[in-house]
Amino acid sequence: MKIAILNFSGNVGKTTIARHLLAPRLPKARLLSVESANADEGEADALRGTQFAMLQQALQVDNDLIVDIGASNIEDLLAGMQKYKGSHADFDYFVVPTVADAKQQRDTSNTVEKLSGIGVAPGRIRLVLNRIDATIPVAEQFSLLEQVLSAKAFCAFNPLCAITENEIYQLVKHDSRSLRELAEDTTDFKGLIAQAPTRQAKVDIAQGLAIKRLADGVLPELDACFKALALQ
Repeated sequence: MKIAILNFSGNVGKTTIARHLLAPRLPKARLLSVESANADEGEADALRGTQFAMLQQALQVDNDLIVDIGASNIEDLLAGMQKYKGSHADFDYFVVPTVADAKQQRDTSNTVEKLSGIGVAPGRIRLVLNRIDATIPVAEQFSLLEQVLSAKAFCAFNPLCAITENEIYQLVKHDSRSLRELAEDTTDFKGLIAQAPTRQAKVDIAQGLAIKRLADGVLPELDACFKALALQ
């Protein structure tokens, strides 16, 4: 399975979706980053958007691929798809993360419209509603986007494809372990805290326990979101 993650808007959680939602549940997939600004982060292979021919090669060679496309590279990617006719069909799905801010909703509408314009069928576009407020109905938070999609069926609006705001993603930004590995950590944090020689040492260990608990709490939500995406 080959999946592109993209949005014209930045700060919608594309890398979070790639790393924490999709990659752990598609274990055979290679993660490829198309983002010049983040090329030095080291978590994934990096490829500039202008190097579309190289991306084409990866899409032909890899059976399973998750391509995380930075906002600054999407125009190049779409231009490449228009140049290489039919190349959009190399992706099975286009996952579009978004958040509730008005600008991001408008950019998301533009993204799915552009995808539709190059021939991507509605059934191959999936929205992920990210950083939602659990106290407010999802449809209410994304009313602008839902209105657009009701008028123009570029893709489906599924409120079950949602991830709530959670500090865990920022806390593990530079941790190479998966959330499941963190949740299943068998370290005796309380025992270590009791033995720690200084208050700061106790605080540092307590942070590890907090991360373990946050990871454990968020996994069921990510599992449910992935199931709602219905990637086949």
